[in-house]
Amino acid sequence: MAQNRAMIEHPPRTAALVLSTVDGSILGALPALPVATPWWQDVAPVVEAFRRRHGFEAVILRLLEAEYPAPPGGRVTYLAEVGGPVAGAGPWAGQIADHPLRLAYARPGGPAADLAWARARMAERGLELTAPPVQIRTWNLSSLWRLPIASGSVWLKVVPPFFAHEGAVIAHLAAEATPRMLAHEGARLLMAESAGEDLYDAGPDLQRPMIELLVGLQSRHIGRDEDLLALGMPDWRGDALCSLLSNLAERLADGLDGERRAGLAAFVAALPRRLAALADCGPGDTLVHGDFHAGNFRGGHFHAEFGALVLHDWGDCGLGHPQLDQCAFLDRIAPADRDGARQAWREAWLARAPGMDCERAEGLIAPLAAARQALIYQAFLDAIEPSEHPYHAGDPAPWLARAVDLAHDF
Repeated sequence: MAQNRAMIEHPPRTAALVLSTVDGSILGALPALPVATPWWQDVAPVVEAFRRRHGFEAVILRLLEAEYPAPPGGRVTYLAEVGGPVAGAGPWAGQIADHPLRLAYARPGGPAADLAWARARMAERGLELTAPPVQIRTWNLSSLWRLPIASGSVWLKVVPPFFAHEGAVIAHLAAEATPRMLAHEGARLLMAESAGEDLYDAGPDLQRPMIELLVGLQSRHIGRDEDLLALGMPDWRGDALCSLLSNLAERLADGLDGERRAGLAAFVAALPRRLAALADCGPGDTLVHGDFHAGNFRGGHFHAEFGALVLHDWGDCGLGHPQLDQCAFLDRIAPADRDGARQAWREAWLARAPGMDCERAEGLIAPLAAARQALIYQAFLDAIEPSEHPYHAGDPAPWLARAVDLAHDF
């Protein structure tokens, strides 16, 4: 995973469109145009490129095919909903077959239904659109729209069924540094705008308050297992995680080389002991964000400019050991910053749980965190239609291999 989007050069992206009406009739296709960003799910630049070249408004529904086996960059073809025939569209020889795992917002008419729900919830709060909604992102993990209002924007997020607990979790965390929920229903969330910007490039001056924020939140949720599970989040506690990882290893073992297959078997056999030792380190199971990295914070590079940081994207959350979040965070910051971040984590936890054995917990959990990543990516693949698999297909096996490489005797 990228440590910092700005630090890495990616191949450029071009986007072609297959055009559909709201009833699903195919009107043809338009050839690829260069777009401003390489990220496949980043569709605002796609809409803008075709508006500038052809003068029509499109809603991007989903990925149809891609030149590369995985993102980012390359030639990408999307299905787009349009209001009627488009000048210059040529014939398209493909077929649009239905699939049982297709998301509602990936179907013609789906985004319009989501926007209608959002406008109704806004009206209940006396909020009105001051400009057309702006489609920001769509892929198998979310549909995201910015809705302009007089005071700025509100945000509509729609998630797949396996993230449907996100709205309930954010509502539960209303007193914490999380987005302000205006309304949520099932997979739909309407949220107030968080000031500032995404903080992918955060350095140590912001990393420490990010860590302090998370550890404080997690410490307040130790011992609240039943409350958290009632929100619908997954269970990554000892026995549950052991069962999940054992089943995953059985499914994916053939994708590893012979030496790693043997290592995987040893890792799985030792899971109960490793998890018991981890539990002995403290501080207890709690809320795990699941995708904790600087880019999921909103704020400013100068912290005081925007006030408190806001932690977004709770769809990956679950109940488990809090150090699972440390591994993800350390992976995505500069290597030179990791020792300082690790020390900040230890200090934050020891201030709240003086008996916690932070260093031993870090060593024990490293392979578990990598294996959990494999588990999450495989769950995505199991729950999404095949045309969306390129987003994640290359992820489970490498993460499981990493878990084996990190799994030392203890």
